[in-house]
Amino acid sequence: MNVLIINGHPKEKSFNDAIVKAYEKGALKTNASVEVLTLRDLVFNLNLESAYEKEIDLEEDLKMAIEKIKWCDHMVWVHPVWWSSYPALMKGFIDRAFLPDVTYKYEGKSPFPKQLLKGKTARIICTADSPSWYNTLFLGAPATKQLKKNTLEFCGVKPVQTSFIGPVRNSTLAFREKWLQKITKLGTRLN
Repeated sequence: MNVLIINGHPKEKSFNDAIVKAYEKGALKTNASVEVLTLRDLVFNLNLESAYEKEIDLEEDLKMAIEKIKWCDHMVWVHPVWWSSYPALMKGFIDRAFLPDVTYKYEGKSPFPKQLLKGKTARIICTADSPSWYNTLFLGAPATKQLKKNTLEFCGVKPVQTSFIGPVRNSTLAFREKWLQKITKLGTRLN
C-alpha cells in the first residue's frame, strides 16, 4: 500500500508534526511505502486566481504533490482546526491541487462529476483547542465535513475515517503522549 501523509500545519515543530511522525512510525512497521508531504515546505501561490476559468501553469511543487496524490492508496491529513476550518495554507493547497480533470471531472450535462480518486481511502486527524463534544454537538464538525464530504468524498475517496484531538491548549504531556501512541497504532492498521 502507498501512504501519503499530508501535514497541513503552517508552523514547524507543532504537535501536528509529532502526530505525522507517529503515524509514519506505525505505517513503516507494515509493508507500506510512506511519503510525507509538508505543505509549509512547498512553494506555490495559495490563490486560485483563474477560478478554474482557464488552465494555468502549475508550480513544480504542486505538480509533485498531485503526482503523490495520484500515487497513494491511502492519504492521511493532519491539521489544526482554526476558526472552525483548516489553515489557509491547506485551503490554498486544495484549491490549487484538487483541480478539474485531476481529482474530478464533469462530463456532459450531469451535475455530478466523475470521481477520479475512487479506490483511495483516507484518515483525517485534526487538533483543536476545544473539546470533541463541543466541536461535534455545537459546531457540527465543520472542518471535518468540509474536508471529508466536500473535498475527499466528492473526488471519490472512501471511506474517510476521522480522529479529533482536543483540547490541545493547556494539555498535559501525558495527554499528548497517549494520543501519539493511539496515532502510531492507527498507522500500523493503515486506517
